[in-house]
Amino acid sequence: MLRVDRLSAWYGEARALREVSMRVEEGEIVTLVGRNGAGKTTLLRCLMGLHAKTSGTVALFGEDVSALGPHRRARRGLGYVPDDRGIFATLSVEENLLLPPAFSKARSRPGGGPEPWSLERVYETFPRLRERRRFPGTRLSGGEQQMLALARVLRTGARLLLCDEPTEGLSPLIVERIGEILREVKAAGVTVLLIEQNVHFAATVADRHYLLAEGRIVESLDNDQVRAREHELLEYLGI
Repeated sequence: MLRVDRLSAWYGEARALREVSMRVEEGEIVTLVGRNGAGKTTLLRCLMGLHAKTSGTVALFGEDVSALGPHRRARRGLGYVPDDRGIFATLSVEENLLLPPAFSKARSRPGGGPEPWSLERVYETFPRLRERRRFPGTRLSGGEQQMLALARVLRTGARLLLCDEPTEGLSPLIVERIGEILREVKAAGVTVLLIEQNVHFAATVADRHYLLAEGRIVESLDNDQVRAREHELLEYLGI
């Protein structure tokens, strides 16, 4: 589904990513784990086409999309939830949900994939959003904002979801609910690549994990390896 080959990125003369190669298969949840400044957010931005100064190849659903802009990658089924959640704070929950275009399978969507989520399906999965549907984004809690950000992307019919730190700053109860939602999203046919600092949480939702250090992928770990080395990884991440 996603193939990245020798991807590098720069901020001016500073190199943020160094020949990153990775893959994400259809139906997986994969996490990117690393210290702050390791290049995790830059990698997601490169995959979405939001970072201009890059080299290497990004292939999505078998197509080289390296030269395509973010809107054209979105039309091919790529969705992005940034770490600031990207919701429109002055619009109501329902206005946020009605705003994204639904990219149908007929519009440059190789291989089909999940249909865009209807508003009713969103409200069934996120009942809190139904309760808050008339509330502006400024009146939502952090957990509610995260749910809204995820729901907005699912409304577009995204097949591969890029998610940056979905549990950051949330209470343990809300973190547990985000995990349930990610598993529901996976069951609905959506593949997920997420940045996650919470190693324990990552092991409960993901199939595999990539460890980034200084702009490079240094290890690929399965869940058994993460559980066996959890204390070591927590020390490495400074948590």
